[in-house]
Parts: sequence; structure tokens; C-alpha cells
Amino acid sequence: MKTAVVTDSTAYLEAAVREKHNIHMIPLQVTFGSESFEEECELTFQEFYAKSETQLPKTSQPPIGKFIDLYEQLAEHYDEIVSIHLSSGISGTFSGSVQAGQMAENVEVFTFDSEISCAMQGFYALEAAKMAKQGAGAREILSRLDQMKHSMRGYFMVEDLKHLQRGGRLSGAQAMVGGMLQIKPLLHFRNTMIVPFEKVRTRKKALNRMVALLEEDVRSGEPIKASIIHANRDEEAVQWKKELELRFTSVQFDISYFGPVIGIHLGEGAMGLGWVKQ
Repeated sequence: MKTAVVTDSTAYLEAAVREKHNIHMIPLQVTFGSESFEEECELTFQEFYAKSETQLPKTSQPPIGKFIDLYEQLAEHYDEIVSIHLSSGISGTFSGSVQAGQMAENVEVFTFDSEISCAMQGFYALEAAKMAKQGAGAREILSRLDQMKHSMRGYFMVEDLKHLQRGGRLSGAQAMVGGMLQIKPLLHFRNTMIVPFEKVRTRKKALNRMVALLEEDVRSGEPIKASIIHANRDEEAVQWKKELELRFTSVQFDISYFGPVIGIHLGEGAMGLGWVKQ
């Protein structure tokens, strides 16, 4: 039994990582005016933040046909597919995968709702790929991914509330008052949706609060894999990683990013920290 692993572009796994672990990717789309780009294929996150300074972008999920084409191509070499996608509460991508899986011929597709996105979604894809390489079937992989949900954490803060307000995540009044008070809302995924976790007054306090939340899980003594996630703040992310590695020597850290589809809602300057017990 051979199992293929698919995820979408919002896992923000670089091409070299996907190739190394044999992870197949289907891109979401970003549109500026009349121009559409496939995320991670035709538009890098650096290009996105530069363009979004002057243009208001929109996003869309992959067409059903793209899913079907990919699944049927994989059917030539695999018996089943585990397809891992960003939270169903913020995108129809998961639903599109389910529909395409029912329509694809000669292969069984198992679609997994990560109920999250970005690097944490990537954690699921990497674990699935590792298990598939070892010969695990789709049902065994899904059981492990469900187990991972119990310790999967992800928190992030935004630099400017206007992006959340524009995307319908925050009312205009809340955005105005929050901006006046320099509030940096700490956000997380809950029941598949992006919701406030806490209100923090400054950027520094928001970052420190995320570190304190990580520390709570580190105390368990279990091995943890963590990712620093940034919206076009490379230098800050590198510096933060150095500080965290000195403080938490048992945690395996890497650096990821908020790409276009998620960055539209968070805005440049957002920072996040996600982790899972291994």
C-alpha cells in the first residue's frame, strides 16, 4: 500500500522541503486587480508584501479541477492519498478537497482538516510524509494526526489592526480604539476560526506572552518542535530564534513565514509562535 501526502500552499513549506519529504502541494490563488498568482509558485511572500503596499489583494481557493488533476496524477503511482489543508473555518479549500476526492478515479482520498494553518499545518504534513515513507497507510496516518491536535499550539500578533478589520475579523470601532491604545491582540485558532486569545498592550509584551505559553508546555519535559513565524520580518525572526534557543535548549526551533493568503488578514509585521509535542 503506497500513500501520497498532499497539502496546500498555506503550510508554507519551501519547495526544497517538499521535495525532500515527497509532499505534493496545491496552491491557493492571490489576485491583485486583474492579475492572479498561484501562491508559492508564482508569487513569493516578499513579492506579496511589496505589492500589497499599493494594491488591495484578494484570495481564492484552488479550483476543484486542480485537485482532481493532482489526485488522478498521483493515482498512477499511489493507492491512497492523505490531503492536509488549512482550517475549514477560514477557507473552502478543505471542502474542495473532499469534493474532488469523491470525484477522482482510481484512488481513495482522505482529507484532513488541520483546523489551523501556516507552519503548524506544515507539522502535520511532515509527520504524514514521514509515516508514509515508513509504509503507514492513510488511516494510521490520520489517527496520528488526530493525536497531534491535542498538543498543537499556535499564537500570533498583528502589527496593525486594519487588516483584521478589512478582512471582517474585527469591527471598525474595535480597530480604531485598538490602534489608539496600541493594543496588539494575541490571536489563535479555536474551533477552526481565528479568534482573540488575549489583548496585550505592546509588541514586546505580546511576544513575551507567547514565550510564556510555550514555557508552560516545555515544563512537561516532552520533546517539542516549534516554529517562529513572521510577516516579512526576517531579521527579527532570526534574533528571536537565537534568544529562544538559548532559553529552551530542549526545543527544536525553525523559522517560517506568513505567506500571501494568511498575510492578507494579518498584515506585514505580524509575528507568531507555533509548536507541537513530538
